[in-house]
Amino acid sequence: MELVDAPHSKCGTLGYVGSSPTAPTLMNTYSRFNVSFKKGKGCWLWDQKGNKYLDAVSGIATCSLGHSDRVLRKKLTSQLKKIQHVSNLYKIEEQELLSQWLTNHSCAESVFFCNSGAEANESAIKLLRKYGNQTNSKKESIILAAESGFHGRTFAALSATGQPKYHEGFQPLLTGFKFFEYNNIESVSNLFEECNSNNKNVSGVIIEPIQGEGGVIKGDKAFFNKLRKLCSEHNSLLIFDEVQSGVGRTGKLWGYQNLEIEPDGFTLAKGLGGGHPIGALLVNKKANIFNPGDHASTFGGNPFACTAALTVLEEIQKRKLLSNVCLRGKQLEKGLSLLSKKFPNIIEGKRGFGLLQGLVIKKEYIDAKTITLKAFEMGLLIVPAGGNVIRLVPPLIISRNEIKDLVKKLNLIFEAI
Repeated sequence: MELVDAPHSKCGTLGYVGSSPTAPTLMNTYSRFNVSFKKGKGCWLWDQKGNKYLDAVSGIATCSLGHSDRVLRKKLTSQLKKIQHVSNLYKIEEQELLSQWLTNHSCAESVFFCNSGAEANESAIKLLRKYGNQTNSKKESIILAAESGFHGRTFAALSATGQPKYHEGFQPLLTGFKFFEYNNIESVSNLFEECNSNNKNVSGVIIEPIQGEGGVIKGDKAFFNKLRKLCSEHNSLLIFDEVQSGVGRTGKLWGYQNLEIEPDGFTLAKGLGGGHPIGALLVNKKANIFNPGDHASTFGGNPFACTAALTVLEEIQKRKLLSNVCLRGKQLEKGLSLLSKKFPNIIEGKRGFGLLQGLVIKKEYIDAKTITLKAFEMGLLIVPAGGNVIRLVPPLIISRNEIKDLVKKLNLIFEAI
């Protein structure tokens, strides 16, 4: 993204500083806004100049309880006074409590903890490889994934990501992946047949129940029901990437619940820690095949991270935040629908679940990145997604008035275009 240097209406100087890092000691891996935030509270952030921003990014669907949550602060402060890290050479009480909560509230029976979404997906890919080699060691193991999917920046996760733009400069990628069209069961079925005819074994499928980075594309219930049956018929595992859709983001605790099927496993990160690094791979009995030495993580599931995650999950229950996500999601959908009707020359449509919503912008008119910059001028933080989409992923605690404010700001942005 090119540097933009334009005056704000109230926020100073705006831009992505993509041509160089903000400090000479930082690698140039991010195109950053020219802003530094000094504090946050709930759904709001303040920069060093005192300007206030409504945060509809929430650390890219990560700050489930918003910024500087009172309960999370208290629990983590208490944990730091006890113990923060000992490694997985020893039993970790906080990790066991978190794994029990997760398995009690999902279709999984066991959990592996790591530090991020990419690491969780790396774990899933290793598990799929091992499963394929166990079930049919005489055939090459193939993993299927969706075009326009996104599974992370590490090498196996990148190889499973069906978007060529992320592959540029990093070829050759890992082999053993084939890609199908999302929500097209014939495309998947053809790959199963192709692999069988070429003496290859489909060890499993890794797929998002709703594609986030790919453009906020909802999974079709009929497609996923047939995909579940197809995987079962071929003795292949079905793994969901719920890094973005999990932990209440869609109005259900897990994204797979919107599709009324159960995967053999699913990955979590982002919203699980409420802003603190933690990832997880959850599996059912069939997929519970890792043995000691198969996989590991030094920091994965340490007491501090697990306390953060358990606090987030318990507070989602106590505060009835799933209900709030459904109510605020419907309110946001209604607001986005009105904007679509009011600005048909700019907006092509809307899509999403709960508080994972997207506005599809007409490419021939303006690009989503430009709108993101204009929103910044208005004190609104949003994030682009694939296919020229504006992604809206505010904290799960967002209120009715804050949704009204969000829609109002979007309306002002489109009026000014």
